[in-house]
Amino acid sequence: MLTVICETPGTLRALERDRPSRGEGEVLVRVKRVGVCGTDLHIFTGNQPFLQYPRVMGHELSGVVEEAVPGGRLAVGDVVYVMPYLSCGQCVACRQGKTNCCVNIQVLGVHRDGAFTEYLSLPEAFVHKAEGVTLDQAAMIEFLAIGAHAVRRGRVQAGQRVLVVGAGPIGMAAMIFARLRGAEVTALDGRQDRLDFCQRELGVARTVALGEGDEAQLAAATQNEFFDLVFDATGNARAIERGFGFVAHGGQYVLISVVRDTISFSDPEFHKRETTLLGSRNATTEDFETVLSAMRAGQVPTAALNTHRMALADVPAAFATLLDPKQGVVKAIVEI
Repeated sequence: MLTVICETPGTLRALERDRPSRGEGEVLVRVKRVGVCGTDLHIFTGNQPFLQYPRVMGHELSGVVEEAVPGGRLAVGDVVYVMPYLSCGQCVACRQGKTNCCVNIQVLGVHRDGAFTEYLSLPEAFVHKAEGVTLDQAAMIEFLAIGAHAVRRGRVQAGQRVLVVGAGPIGMAAMIFARLRGAEVTALDGRQDRLDFCQRELGVARTVALGEGDEAQLAAATQNEFFDLVFDATGNARAIERGFGFVAHGGQYVLISVVRDTISFSDPEFHKRETTLLGSRNATTEDFETVLSAMRAGQVPTAALNTHRMALADVPAAFATLLDPKQGVVKAIVEI
């Protein structure tokens, strides 16, 4: 079967591997679509903190069941999506239902080889029917679930002022689900094309371009009170540190990003505002179901989000183009 492997940062190679045999309690999935995530781009550029090379990337996937567990809940031919966070079910986090931050987590495409391949054999518990959505939509559930999880973690309420810093796909996902909860959403980013997209396709209340005068604009938009919730989706340590200053007194700061760096902030300001600081990692079954419901209700502009496509065989040659801002990539999907 055709497989694309990232041998070292910047080096992708297509090769043939043996098709996996279905393990006990596992489902053999014929992979059909894979979304390209910021994590994949960070792996390609050498900026992913939890990874060792070589690695087969890809964790946003949909496919068709090729072989099922006898007597299981899935059947051959079922269209499915995959929860790529393979949790142990036994650790301190899993026992609390927080499988998204399992102590022994194995994320497809990060800790173990992922979906830039034709077949995967996966534990049945992490494979779910994608009823009522297309293969393309099913491959987008995972990144949207990360935004939905962050919004749920922040307990966003109707009427709250929300700032999302970083208008990449994960930031956009947070905007979508914050708006669905009735929040007034502002997007802050350095790319005008992304901000225009957020206003045109996602219906955010306002956008602010990163740069001189941006803080004054954010202050003016909130009567100098700033934001009830700030979500960081930049993957940039300096941006994360700066974001503390955009949180209103009594507000919350949710870090969706993960960076290699140590983050610091002003303790007097943190205490003065009684800021709540939250990390948000991955997503849970509840968040995936939230996304599915929103997709079925037509509340997620999936067609607009999917801006680029390529075949698996073209990935080694074409992948680097996804890093070019001039390409206007929001979400690329690999067809297999």
